[in-house]
Amino acid sequence: MKKIALVLSLCLVFVALSCKKNVEGEIKVVSPEEMQTLLTLDNVQFIDVRTPAEYNSGYIASAQNIDFMSPTFDDDIKTLDREKPVLLYCQKGGRSAKCAEKMIDLGFKKIYDMQGGFSKWKHNGLPYKKN
Repeated sequence: MKKIALVLSLCLVFVALSCKKNVEGEIKVVSPEEMQTLLTLDNVQFIDVRTPAEYNSGYIASAQNIDFMSPTFDDDIKTLDREKPVLLYCQKGGRSAKCAEKMIDLGFKKIYDMQGGFSKWKHNGLPYKKN
């Protein structure tokens, strides 16, 4: 009788797990060169999560600045479209990785995080703007 109960329990667990939909999003870490290619796609949201002072000292064209350290950050990212891909970068990669995790928790589907951040972008000689 114990064996039957165990087999039935395992079957129920298997059925329950196989029916569960994958509702989590995906974070993909990309190189600066891959990020540059992604920027040519339509319908992407490009976000610089550095402070305004960092942003003003140099930024990648078309990036929207949403400061990860700002007290309004959570509300600011909620205004973005969760269905459209989001491209993220910070100075070196730490804040954008934390932001990506937060965005997954909020239901964003596809997030690209630039490895090495703006520092690596500049180091690789890719174009940027200054205010």
